Amino acid sequence: MKTFYGRANPTTGALDWVEESEEYDYHQEIARSCYADMLHDHDRNKKYYEGIRAAVTRVKARGEKVIVLDIGTGTGLLSMMAVTAGADFCYAVEVFKPMAEAAQCIVEKNGFSDKIKIINKHSTDITVGPDGDMQVKANVLITELFDTELIGEGALPSYEHAHQNLMQDRCEAVPHRATVYAQLVESELLWSWAQLQPVEVEGARLVPPPAVGRCAGAHAVCDIQLSQVSPASFTPLGPVCTMFTVDFSKPVSSAFQAHSSQFVAQSSGRAQVVLSWWDLDMDPSGSIVCTMAPSWTYQEPKMAPWRDHWMQSVYFLPVESQVTEGEELSLMVCHDDYSLWYSLQPRSQRGSQTEAPPSRPCCTCQAHLVWTRPRFGELNDRRRTESYISALRSVLREDSVCLSVSDGSLLPVFAHMLGAKKVFGLENSQMSKQVIDEVLEANSMKGRVELLEIRLEQLTSNDVGGEQISVLMGEPYFSTSLLPWHSLFFWYCRTALAGLLRPNASILPRAASLHMVAVEFQDLWRIRAPCGTCEGFDVTPMDEMVQRSLDFHESREAEPHPLWEYPCRALTQSTAAMTFDFTQCLPQQPISSQGSLSFIREGRCHGVALWMEYHLTDDITVSAGLTGPINEQGDCEWSRHRKQGVYFFGSPWEISGDGRAAVSYSFTFEPSLGDIRMDFTVTSQ
Repeated sequence: MKTFYGRANPTTGALDWVEESEEYDYHQEIARSCYADMLHDHDRNKKYYEGIRAAVTRVKARGEKVIVLDIGTGTGLLSMMAVTAGADFCYAVEVFKPMAEAAQCIVEKNGFSDKIKIINKHSTDITVGPDGDMQVKANVLITELFDTELIGEGALPSYEHAHQNLMQDRCEAVPHRATVYAQLVESELLWSWAQLQPVEVEGARLVPPPAVGRCAGAHAVCDIQLSQVSPASFTPLGPVCTMFTVDFSKPVSSAFQAHSSQFVAQSSGRAQVVLSWWDLDMDPSGSIVCTMAPSWTYQEPKMAPWRDHWMQSVYFLPVESQVTEGEELSLMVCHDDYSLWYSLQPRSQRGSQTEAPPSRPCCTCQAHLVWTRPRFGELNDRRRTESYISALRSVLREDSVCLSVSDGSLLPVFAHMLGAKKVFGLENSQMSKQVIDEVLEANSMKGRVELLEIRLEQLTSNDVGGEQISVLMGEPYFSTSLLPWHSLFFWYCRTALAGLLRPNASILPRAASLHMVAVEFQDLWRIRAPCGTCEGFDVTPMDEMVQRSLDFHESREAEPHPLWEYPCRALTQSTAAMTFDFTQCLPQQPISSQGSLSFIREGRCHGVALWMEYHLTDDITVSAGLTGPINEQGDCEWSRHRKQGVYFFGSPWEISGDGRAAVSYSFTFEPSLGDIRMDFTVTSQ
């Protein structure tokens, strides 16, 4: 049966009623689950297997039957490891029904049905007893409940409940313990993701509102592939500190806790950011360790395992502070049942033990709710800002009447500072309007820019004081955009506003182009690659389940990824595959483009990277993708501010690089749908 879904279209800005199968959401969730990434993590699998063997051996040495509780079993892999290691019986818990069904198939396919029971429930709903889900309590607890922040998936409440209700008193746990580490650093790059920096415009200084500088920021963790942040981008102010450990073999508490680590500052600088990660000790002796440490902590960085399901965390301190080399400092971490936060104090200023620890950060300035961390970085990108200022300077006149169409943009402020007669800014929410208002007030420009919180289609000449717009500008940036071409919403806005524009109005940007390059990913391919067998176990039922869901919809679409975190090599030259002329209104007919790119480098082609470039004027372009030329080896440097699109091929192509093979492409932009249909074919001569 088909169902109509109301869905906001990020390109057109309209609410579309789309006919989809009733299975659409089901397949979407499976297709985006990325279970394959975890199963491709050989280091994780190997360490779990070693830890499970050791735990089963310890329990058997006590003369006991080994009864395993595996919470969050996924494919059932860890339960199958436990039975192979000698466990007598496993209760494998999986709350996600499609995955529980796949686990049942996998367990049967591998011949473990008599030793493993799949329970499709949340672990806190499990009953124990003759008529319960579990006949008896378990004495080995195996879990994989962790996220990048360790506890963000509810690990502590799940452990707490399991020890109280599902486990025997003398139980073993795999992993046995977790240890959280942190390092205090100064980093202009990372700090630019948290605080708005001053901007120089025509000799004047635009400063951020004081409330933004005092704000502790958004409480959500910033999880990234920290291995891709060069050590040259930050200065360590102290050593890597052990912050706290959690022993999973003993009762665990999900209550609020605070821990501190004292150290001596290694260098002077501005304390801004805390880098954090964790290790898992799979056994009590600590001889089997699975670490999330970034690659630059390794003696041989290339030996660091890659994983995307667990990364590293960046925490921004509530306030920036100056520290001096040799100063004694105290770094504190607090956590509730789901999240962590950090604070710093000179050891001499530490309060009494009764002093309340800092509460979880909460944005009080609204800016951290309006601007994401990549957006903060974009607003703080000086070179990008200079491009927009130069472009504005070239089109503005003394009598210019400007209208800005972008979310939470500083363009209208720049236009006023550059001497425009009147400036209007169209904002999509009261919150973003308030943030830009505060920027204006902090710089004594209150009332100099008129911010309009009004729906685009309702905007009339009266809203802009009866004036005709001479400069329509946008970055374009919209908070609802996920894929690069969603920013074509600017074209729809430009078309809707055509009646308010002067005949010779300047449009900035004048045009945009969709670029592409065929690539070989260093590691990102793992999130789409089938597993087949994993540590000797057949997991093809999961591969088949994921592939069915990909074929349902996802395999024909690109998906957004921040490619600066995921290195790749270009196997072809890059090209502008489509161009969109914003000086003209949106056409009514589809726009199509076809072509081909020859492979010029040897490698495995996993797919195509896609991004937008905005042509502000005839000679000023801003890229939301490649930020420099591709080098001889094919290495790419990507913008950190926007996500690029990735179209994965169903299977990788082995490319010789002799120019005999090419990737053919076709794109069709449907103005009525606000979407781009694309197709790629690899051909050889």
